[in-house]
Amino acid sequence: MRLLLVEDDNHVAAALSAILARHGFRVVHARSGEEALRALLPTGAEPFGVVLLDLGLPDQDGYEVCGKIRKRTSTPVIMVTARADVRSRIHGLNLGADDYVVKPYDTGELLARIHAVSRRKPAGEDTVSTPVAALRLGHVQIELPTRRVSVDGSEVQLTRKEFDLLALLAQRPGVVFRREQIISEVWRTSWEGTGRTLEVHVASLRSKLRLPALIETVRGVGYRLVAPSA
Repeated sequence: MRLLLVEDDNHVAAALSAILARHGFRVVHARSGEEALRALLPTGAEPFGVVLLDLGLPDQDGYEVCGKIRKRTSTPVIMVTARADVRSRIHGLNLGADDYVVKPYDTGELLARIHAVSRRKPAGEDTVSTPVAALRLGHVQIELPTRRVSVDGSEVQLTRKEFDLLALLAQRPGVVFRREQIISEVWRTSWEGTGRTLEVHVASLRSKLRLPALIETVRGVGYRLVAPSA
């Protein structure tokens, strides 16, 4: 996912960009409101999945920038600021921000919020988009409506959680999913006490699909699906 980071402090931006890159994001850094608005102009490149907007910008008030962004695009916006009062949060949300993170923040929480807003669909999107019915990844075929998986045409019997885990990773091949995010989305619970369960399900999937390299472990972070060649 491409992410637009709007932050005037180069040291903060460099540190945060490094963290985001390790989690699979391709970060574009804008140092001002005007630079951010230019970056959002249509260019033919892949659109941004999320805008991470610091409110303390040198050229424009961050709230003003948020309002301008919302007039141009439905891309999710997360405001980042030291202003912790409820009135400031409400003002930001009223201007069209999708979420609001107060400094200092926990990096894990910020990543979870980024993933959460990126999954939300803009108003009216359901009326024009066509749901994905199947995913083809090399020799692997995943049929989402029927929850069936086959390898080279032979169906593989998966448990409910095994299918949910595979479908989650397969919808964004190559993207690293944090362990905490997988646990939250597949098991609908927190990481504590569930880590071993995830490891067991990953091992089971590798065995049943007979493709041990399909799901890659990213040490200290989580897992990603590496699409096999056809």
